[in-house]
Amino acid sequence: MVATTSGSREGWSSRTAFILAAVGSAVGLGNMWRFPAEAGENGGGAFVLFYIFCVLLIGLPVLLSEVLVGRHGQASAPESVRRVAADSGASKGWGIIGSMGVFAAFLILSFYCVVGGWVLYYIGVFAGDLFQTGLTGGAFEGRAASDIEGLLPGLFGNGGLMVGLNLGFLALTFFFVARGISSGIEWVAVYLMPLFFVLFLAITIYGAFTGNFGEAVSYLFTFDFSKLTGEVMLAAVGQAFFSLSLGVAGMMTYGAYASRETNLGKTSGIIASADTGVALLAGLAIFPIVFAAGLSASAGPGLMFASLPVAFQQMPFGSLIGLLFFIMIFFAALTSSVSLMEAPTAYTLEKFKLPRPVATAIVGVGAAVLGILSSLSFNDMAEFYPLGFIPLFAETNFFDTLDGITAKLFMPIGAILTCVFVGWIADARLIDDENGLDGALHQIWRALVRFVCPIVLTVILAFGLFG
Repeated sequence: MVATTSGSREGWSSRTAFILAAVGSAVGLGNMWRFPAEAGENGGGAFVLFYIFCVLLIGLPVLLSEVLVGRHGQASAPESVRRVAADSGASKGWGIIGSMGVFAAFLILSFYCVVGGWVLYYIGVFAGDLFQTGLTGGAFEGRAASDIEGLLPGLFGNGGLMVGLNLGFLALTFFFVARGISSGIEWVAVYLMPLFFVLFLAITIYGAFTGNFGEAVSYLFTFDFSKLTGEVMLAAVGQAFFSLSLGVAGMMTYGAYASRETNLGKTSGIIASADTGVALLAGLAIFPIVFAAGLSASAGPGLMFASLPVAFQQMPFGSLIGLLFFIMIFFAALTSSVSLMEAPTAYTLEKFKLPRPVATAIVGVGAAVLGILSSLSFNDMAEFYPLGFIPLFAETNFFDTLDGITAKLFMPIGAILTCVFVGWIADARLIDDENGLDGALHQIWRALVRFVCPIVLTVILAFGLFG
């Protein structure tokens, strides 16, 4: 039976479904790929400790702010902000916050599916290797490490394959979003997220027994404060912010499907805790395998797609574990891409009164066009710099330009405006009725949203633009 939030509007069937969907939105490539890479490049333990601190200080307050706006508005992100503004006697022009988030989600969707295509490629690579080598041995038997490391550059050089994989991942995302909340988006969350956690736990245990687990624990949780530089702190703040999918209207959109009985304060705490836990476990799953193979933890973005496949070559059951690992990554990537597509889809079907499949198709076609350009920016269009006339984006290809615009501009600006709106503009009694907090927790949250979060996010914005 489908739950509704107001009138005939479709909503989550339960609080558990909402939590799983929101966790699925937050837990994606940002946790599984970006967090280990950032931790590796920024000194391990010092970064991790400050990251956890930033989730509490920045991530959780902004997350709750976005969800409560969505729940009160019961509409797409722009309309939800406008309704909160109208009920607070403020200008409906504040709806620009939601519009920026929707646009950012659309842009991110277009290049996120490109990376999702890389995941599909590695699933195919490990499936083929498993068929050839069998279960028990290491992956890529008899192949040189340089050959394995060359898999990703080889993919990048094949424009047709890049485009095909991107469109394949986008088509899977379209399929579930077009089916609606209960039979599409909620289905992905309720079934794929538990499978994700089962695989995640199994691979972490595998790494603990077959890899160098002690070195990984020491690396992630030995806090050498001499490594806590300003650059490391900014990286930790940025990771805490981006890993929770803030500033892209997803949490506002998902919040709009939440029932009035859901305590948003407690639910937001669960979502942030799960997201942080996954990020930490990602380090404990990946680094033992990397260290056991004698590889560097500071390989950056290449850690997952270059270093790990080499490491699996030296591990027992390497092909099987590699296949399961990338299937796990696929689940995380898909739940996040579904959230990214839902935000502009909800806006499109509400704005133009279209059937959901048609609205989803419009968003999907637009994302496909941008995704094709992003895919080709690694090969045929590598010398095309769309914003090359701007110093910040000089010699930046199409893929990196979309990434830079959203990460350095839209996301932090949207989050700053959300904090200003919730903390200073929206009616305090309205906010108090929605946030599910009381006592000291409420006072701390309000102080963070009004003062601390806007300041820290402004520093992130300035560093991204001028640092």
